[in-house]
Amino acid sequence: MKATFPLGRVAGIRIGVHWSVLVIVIVLALGLAGRFPDAHPDRPPWQYWLTGLLGAVVFLLSLLAHELSHALVARRNGVDVDGITLWLLGGIARLRSEAPTPAAEVRIAGVGPLVSLLLGVLFGVLAGLFGALYGAGLVVETLAWLAGINLLVAVFNALPAAPLDGGRLLRALVWRRTGSPLRATAVATGAGRALGWVLIGVGLYLVLTGAVLSGFWLAVIGWFLIATATAEGGQAHLRELLSGVPVRRAMGPDPVTVPASLTVARFLAAPEYRYRHSAFPVVDGEQRPVGLVNVKTAAGVPETERDSPVTSVMIPIEDIPTPHPDDPLARVLPALDSSPAHRALAVENGRVVGTVTSSDISRVISWLASSSSWRARAF
Repeated sequence: MKATFPLGRVAGIRIGVHWSVLVIVIVLALGLAGRFPDAHPDRPPWQYWLTGLLGAVVFLLSLLAHELSHALVARRNGVDVDGITLWLLGGIARLRSEAPTPAAEVRIAGVGPLVSLLLGVLFGVLAGLFGALYGAGLVVETLAWLAGINLLVAVFNALPAAPLDGGRLLRALVWRRTGSPLRATAVATGAGRALGWVLIGVGLYLVLTGAVLSGFWLAVIGWFLIATATAEGGQAHLRELLSGVPVRRAMGPDPVTVPASLTVARFLAAPEYRYRHSAFPVVDGEQRPVGLVNVKTAAGVPETERDSPVTSVMIPIEDIPTPHPDDPLARVLPALDSSPAHRALAVENGRVVGTVTSSDISRVISWLASSSSWRARAF
C-alpha cells in the first residue's frame, strides 16, 4: 500500500496517508457523532460533529503510534524501514527485509499490540480522571471510546494469524522450534487464511440478520487477511526458490552510467542514453553512485529548465537498494518492491557493477522453476 499524500518524517521514517483513510475518518466520525445525542442531549450539533471528528483523528494517531513502534524496533534490530502508510484498514509499516532471527521477530511484532494496550489503558485512566473532575460529557465519552477501541486493536492484532502481529509471533515460535522460516511462514499464513474465512462467514451472517454495516466490515477485513496471507505465502516460496542465488546471477552487468554534471538536455539528446534502458545510474566524478535518473521523468522537464543537472530529477541513492553482487537475491525482493526506482544497483568497491530489475528476477525464477534440479527439490 503506497501513500497518496506524504506527511513528512517522524524519527527519520517517512509517514504517508492513502486516500482511503478519508473513508475510515468519515465512518468513525459519523459513528461517534451519532451516539452522542442519546447520551448527552441538548448540545449544539456542531459539538457532536467536532468531537466525533477529533476522536477519529486521535484514533488514527493511535494507529500511527502502533505502526511507528514496529518501525522503530525493526530499525533497532537491523531491518531497514521504507515508511508507514495509514489507509482504510489501519496502518502498514513497510519493512525492506525480514527479521534476521526469531527473537528479533518477536520484538518487532510484539511491540505493536503492547503500544495499543498501553494507549487503551492511558485513555481509560484519562476518561476516569475527567469524569471524576468534570462529570460525564462528550470528552469523557470520547476518551472511553478511544480506550475501548485501542484495547480492541491490541486484542485483534494479537490473534495468531498472518499478517496480524500475532501471526508474526506464531511464525517466530514455529521458526525457533523447527529452524525453518519457510515452514513457519506456511503455518502463520495458513492460520491467516483460516481466520479470514471465519470473519467472512460471520460477516455474511451479520448481514443476513440485519447488521449490514458491521457484517460488511468484518467481511472486508476477512478478505484482506486472506489476500495478504496468500501473498505472504507466495513471497515465502519465492524466497525459498531464490535461496542461495546471488545478486550477480540476475544483474545486468556493466551498466551505462550518467555523470552527475550532465545536463538534462544533454542526457536526453546523447545517443548512448537512447533506446537502451528506461533508467540509468548517476555517478559522481569518482564513479561513485549518487542516484538513478529515469528517462521518462527527465523528458517531463520543461524545455526552459533542461539546463539543470540530472541530479535535480534523479532518485537519490538513499532511496535505491544497493546490494553487493554476492548478496542473496532473495533479500533484494522486498527492497525492490518498496523502492520508487523499482531497481537495485549492485555496488562493489564503491562502483556500480550491475542493475537488477523485477524482469531480471523473473527471468531467474523462470529458469529455476523449469530446471530439473529445482523440480526434484520441490517435489
